[in-house]
Amino acid sequence: MKTRFLAISLACVNVFGQMAKQSPEAPPLPTEQLPGKGLAQHPFLYCGEWDTRGTEQTIYLVRHGKVDWTYSVPFDDELSDCTMLRNGNILFVRKKSGASEITPAKKIIWNYQAEPGTEVHVIQPLGGTRLMLVQNGNPAKLLILDTKTNRVEKTVILPVGAYKGPHGQFRRVRITGAGTILAAHMDNDRVTEYNMDGKTIWSVDIPSPWSAVRLKSGNTLIGSNYGFVREIDPKGSTVWKIDQYELPGYPLHIVQEVQRLANGNTLINNWSGDLKVPGATNWVQLIEVTPDKKVVWALHDYDHLGPASATQLLDESTNPEKPGDQQR
Repeated sequence: MKTRFLAISLACVNVFGQMAKQSPEAPPLPTEQLPGKGLAQHPFLYCGEWDTRGTEQTIYLVRHGKVDWTYSVPFDDELSDCTMLRNGNILFVRKKSGASEITPAKKIIWNYQAEPGTEVHVIQPLGGTRLMLVQNGNPAKLLILDTKTNRVEKTVILPVGAYKGPHGQFRRVRITGAGTILAAHMDNDRVTEYNMDGKTIWSVDIPSPWSAVRLKSGNTLIGSNYGFVREIDPKGSTVWKIDQYELPGYPLHIVQEVQRLANGNTLINNWSGDLKVPGATNWVQLIEVTPDKKVVWALHDYDHLGPASATQLLDESTNPEKPGDQQR
């Protein structure tokens, strides 16, 4: 593929810059019936970073309108990424502790220990016993490995900005359906696509992108720490967006994972920050919005769930182990 370097126009950058300076105020606590059926809208797997209300971080499995299964890890094991496999096992990351695979019976059957001074926030199943994870650090590494043998099949060094520690580098990197690497560089304010040799083949400037996913249309869906969603076409143009205060009654705080559903709707994980801060639990955690920006599901349930970083809808007829099939 011919190398293409794309940048958002200066005017757009100025708009983003204005957004970045805004300190979002917590919205009023929802008092009216929210769109959708609450926990009964979809069966889903859910995890989130930095639930400050206790001493643990928790993965939640929601079925039939209630929390059906949970698994908790120590407080410092940040839960940024989690995926249920077709056999019911769950892959999840644990920050400085690495990554694990757990069975429904809560037995850890595989574990990757992060190297000292590094963090793991990204994991993606690739089918069978193969997976991809990213180890933030100096250097940052994308690893493709086999959980059966623990053999690392491939290592790709991911370029980062001036090193200020591992935490601010990556929350989302994905192998695409085309076999390329799509990386959301939080520290470089850029989403970049690489080939498997680590060569840049596409790039677009985005302030502090938390997540990026390549859609089946060829466009790229991006969520930002500055509270917005952008869909960018291959030429670098914004073809669809949601700004921080664009959804009446549902402001965005920090947009973490974004997902395009089979019906064309978009699911937004609206991370709420430190839950001990007054008003932090007023933010709606999940928002499902149609292409014309109608909110059809808004989930606000801090009694049963923590903050929202990653959500896998289990009623989507996609294969989570096939790169590019599940648009998250």
